[in-house]
Amino acid sequence: MDEKIIYTLASVLIISLISFIGVFTLTFKKNKLRKILLFLISFSTGALLGGAFIHLLPEMIEDTGFTIVSSISILSGILLFFILEKIIHWRHCHIPTSHEHPHPLGIMNLVGDGLHNFIDGMIIAGSFLIDIQTGIATTIAVALHEIPQEIGDLGVLLHSGMSRAKALFFNFLSALTSVIGAIFVLIIGSKYESVIHFITPFTIGGFIYIAASDLIPELHKETEVKKSLMQLFGIVLGIGVMMSMLLLE
Repeated sequence: MDEKIIYTLASVLIISLISFIGVFTLTFKKNKLRKILLFLISFSTGALLGGAFIHLLPEMIEDTGFTIVSSISILSGILLFFILEKIIHWRHCHIPTSHEHPHPLGIMNLVGDGLHNFIDGMIIAGSFLIDIQTGIATTIAVALHEIPQEIGDLGVLLHSGMSRAKALFFNFLSALTSVIGAIFVLIIGSKYESVIHFITPFTIGGFIYIAASDLIPELHKETEVKKSLMQLFGIVLGIGVMMSMLLLE
């Protein structure tokens, strides 16, 4: 158990530090940044789908079988992420954006992102409680998804009127909620082992929702054949990374 705790806390701290990656992209030109992000989104799509279908689903079936409860739990994960997205998009204010009055766009983004990161921490901790290999695979899938997300989050905070330093600071605080989520699951998981049986299908649902509802529609905005093929390559590469993780088992 001690080894799993160390792996979990190290993983969520690394995930939290990804919040600073946005600062390195501020010097990129818009077109170049979009190309990089589209490839990262493609890669993330493959990693999330690979994590769900190659690692988590087989683990769930081996552990509890594929029952109606498993199906409902997976659907619950999809619905929860749907609700989370709705919360993130509740943004409305009549006062113009300024440094004295950051737009609620930024505040709501921080609240929604904090909740999202809290759930990421829960997912990572739950995966490590299953076994270390699954935890590592899940961490990689979450990290690849977080990179383009954190770049976008920093842009939202800057657009809302925050200074660069303030945006980085609050984005990092939001990211640290993943540590709280992880600790919560580690404490609960040590007392109630059955909670792990719910986290696995919930994670599967979350990964499928993010890949299918958030990322793939973003990729469909680009219709040029060459770029579409590059996206396909990125998705396959992401799945390949998840496949290669099986070698650790």
